Amino acid sequence: MTTNKTPRIAIIGAGPAGLTLARILQTRSIATTVFERESHPDERPQGGSLDLHPEAGQLAVHLAGLDEQFRAVARYEDQGMRLLAKQGQILLENRPDQETGDRPEVDRTELRAILLDSLDTGVVRWGWDLRSVRQAHDKTYELLFEHGLSETFDLVVGADGAWSRVRPLLSSATPAYAGVTYIQFGLDDVDQQHPELALLVGHGSMFALADDKGLIAQRNGHGHIRVYAALRVPETWVSASGFDAGHPEMARTWLLDQFSDWDQSLLALIQESNDRFEVRSLYMLPVGHTWDFRAGVTLLGDAAHLMSPFGGEGVNLAMLDAVDLACALSNHQNLDDAVRSYEQTMFPRAQTAARGADQGLRMAIAPDAATSVPAFFRQQMSSGPV
Repeated sequence: MTTNKTPRIAIIGAGPAGLTLARILQTRSIATTVFERESHPDERPQGGSLDLHPEAGQLAVHLAGLDEQFRAVARYEDQGMRLLAKQGQILLENRPDQETGDRPEVDRTELRAILLDSLDTGVVRWGWDLRSVRQAHDKTYELLFEHGLSETFDLVVGADGAWSRVRPLLSSATPAYAGVTYIQFGLDDVDQQHPELALLVGHGSMFALADDKGLIAQRNGHGHIRVYAALRVPETWVSASGFDAGHPEMARTWLLDQFSDWDQSLLALIQESNDRFEVRSLYMLPVGHTWDFRAGVTLLGDAAHLMSPFGGEGVNLAMLDAVDLACALSNHQNLDDAVRSYEQTMFPRAQTAARGADQGLRMAIAPDAATSVPAFFRQQMSSGPV
């Protein structure tokens, strides 16, 4: 900020967006406080692998001054993509050269770790569960936390994900079910324990899509493959179907029944999986979600533009949001001008990405996915990276 008053900035959520914003601002001598409801960094798994794009996630890493740390954990060898028919044959494959591919993979946990390690002691406050936000008479905002704790700030940045508690200050929009549910599971030590499946998935991501369902496998670090069984089902399907993620053998049997006419090479992903099953229903905010400017509050990442993962843009958009807001806060005379500038940049970009993600999900988990998706991927590959 180029003002005499040092603004008090709160960031709600210690995900990639919030931590990236805090880190870039720290390099520019602008202090922030990050509030995270989880009690410590390892309270829950952080999810799978991410491909960081040069113009988005990697740009954020660079501006955060973390290029060297990122290269130490990035997997340049895992940038491949292959598309399979449900009968098991490869329909399409893209294998970027390790030396020239520009979208390396990184595990969410490792990306979060390098961001956390770069922040000054005390920037992130663990175990601070935001309950509500209210505006004071002087146009500051009082954050009310669990156990009656409260603090006041000049700018509140909601980077708190799909079910943001900051978003209601700006918008009445809530996430809606996108029509598809993932059942997530995985395989460990794949190169040693499951070599045939390691070869099937390859170095990167594998998609097998047909009949309103899909098996999507993604190589993560440390010999792990994360698998998603995607199903186009009603939002209430769990209670109606009898699926129980807490009973691995029952869950495995149920899944095998859903994919009973798929090739054995693909069914082996289910048969040989570990016993950790998790149901993840996909939600999205309305395409083109925006809000009227309100002084002292804004949103980043999924809190601003939650979309399906089929656009491949989620974390890259979130980190680019952080870049744009950090630059705006650094370059403008006051908070209001900075937030206006950021939102005017972010809204159209998010709308384009959300529209693409919505179209991608509708096409991928569809009755005719086996024919429509290969044509789409070929078009994408001819115009640039997938």
